[in-house]
Amino acid sequence: MTIILHELKQNRLSLIIWTSGIGFLLAVCILIFPDIKMESSGISNLFSSMGGFTAAFGMDKVNFGTLTGFYAIECGNILGLGGALYASNSAISVLAKEEKDHTAEFLFTHPVRRIHIVTGKLISVLIQTVLLNAVLFLLAVSCILFIGEPVPWKELSLLHSAYFLLQAELAGICFGISAFLRRGSAGIGLGLAVMMYFLNLIVNLSDQWEFLKYITPFKYAEGTDIVTNLCLDLRLTLTGMALMTAGAACGYVKYCRKDIF
Repeated sequence: MTIILHELKQNRLSLIIWTSGIGFLLAVCILIFPDIKMESSGISNLFSSMGGFTAAFGMDKVNFGTLTGFYAIECGNILGLGGALYASNSAISVLAKEEKDHTAEFLFTHPVRRIHIVTGKLISVLIQTVLLNAVLFLLAVSCILFIGEPVPWKELSLLHSAYFLLQAELAGICFGISAFLRRGSAGIGLGLAVMMYFLNLIVNLSDQWEFLKYITPFKYAEGTDIVTNLCLDLRLTLTGMALMTAGAACGYVKYCRKDIF
């Protein structure tokens, strides 16, 4: 418990900054929806004529003039990419920083097993991710009520659940990578999140790259598919959770056997 509280305290400023930044963009996006709704026919016609760009972002699957369609596309990109960057950035350095900051010598002198240290750090990353998503969900509901729109509870819950699972998967993978690093590297975590995002765009553009959907978590968190089908793709979601578990397991095995000193 001490390790968890220490990690949460140490990373509280980062959590506040990322939550505030993503939350601000999300709020602005929702608050401009009434204006977008008034011009929805013109915007929909514009997007429908943009060919591959329209398909890449799933704009051909939903009505941009509805709150769910608008939220899935515009807010979905903010929540998906922003949350992915935060989760990856948090997890990629959580184990490596002990060597980078030369605090491992102090930490391992305490009567606590490495497996407990790793577990505490992993739990702290997951708690931060939960807090980020909880705040953003409440903010989204508040902004939707403020603009006078009915809250689409089912669609909203499915979307935010998908974004949380996306972040958890990337956090698990980056957690595993972190155990192999001796110097924390935010660039690796952020680069991985961005790469996964663009892999999803490639999948949407061409069927010949469809196999990539089993690699990128952004596919099962595709907002336009979720609001259209009102469900998550179970096969892709389970594949993502398997990758998350495998990444975390690698982190445990490597760090518990790693020569720190």
